[in-house]
Amino acid sequence: MSQDRLLTGLIGAGIGPSLSPALHEREARELGLDCTYTRFDLDELDLPAEAVGDLLGRARAEGRAGVNVTHPCKQLVIPHLDDLSPDAAAIGAVNTVVFDGDRAVGHNTDWSGFRDGLVAGLPGVPLDRVVLLGAGGAGAAAAHALLSLGVGSLAVLDVDAARAGRLADALGARFGAGRSRGGAVAELGHRLAAADGLVHATPVGMAEHPGLPLPPAMLRPELWVAEIVYRPLETPLLRAARARGCRTLDGGRMAVHQAAEALRLFSGREPDPARMLRHLAELVGADAAGAEGGAGRVA
Repeated sequence: MSQDRLLTGLIGAGIGPSLSPALHEREARELGLDCTYTRFDLDELDLPAEAVGDLLGRARAEGRAGVNVTHPCKQLVIPHLDDLSPDAAAIGAVNTVVFDGDRAVGHNTDWSGFRDGLVAGLPGVPLDRVVLLGAGGAGAAAAHALLSLGVGSLAVLDVDAARAGRLADALGARFGAGRSRGGAVAELGHRLAAADGLVHATPVGMAEHPGLPLPPAMLRPELWVAEIVYRPLETPLLRAARARGCRTLDGGRMAVHQAAEALRLFSGREPDPARMLRHLAELVGADAAGAEGGAGRVA
């Protein structure tokens, strides 16, 4: 049986090790699609981030249904788009561009990916008071998701307290004053002592940034802990949290649900996040084994 063709891709810097091509292409096959997901790596192409508009035009000319966009182009791509989804406009970042005839429409599936991953992976957790550690792009998407889910009070903390304040102010303008407050990392212990949950959105815990983002003594059994990092799926923070009796959520949930939503936008078909989560676990496991054996990363 012949399969429908789907051409998509990813624009960003240093994306050679990305697992997105394998994740998208395998799920597309399950949906009856012959998908080719191409990397447009700024580093390999020796192009600056400002070339994102040219790469967008190239992808469109090649007949692609759309592309994903990652660091450092999630904001830079916006002036090259014809329209934004309401959530992408509110967050101020785009990670998915869909070509709709002559129009290029920007979406943000990071926020919905975190939302859906949290709902599926930590059902029924209390959401009265939550601490978000990290106010960068991933943190902004997670914050949007948390307040959309009804978090009553969100403390946004960052090593750059001014950045945390700006994000909290932007969230207040969208979700209501008083529901978010920015602050410095020095407030972490105080904020966690009264919190229901912690969302970690900094690079600490990745293979390139080993370690813990906080002292394990700050964790207590009543606290749930959600991670953005998904390589590795088992981060030092999650190990420490489980040892302290916390309910935990690994970053693979967000990665899978954002990819599933992007694939749905590209294809009009409904991916299976549970199947994609199993595939991601296989990819991350193979990635880790390859790295230990000197064979490099799975892409």
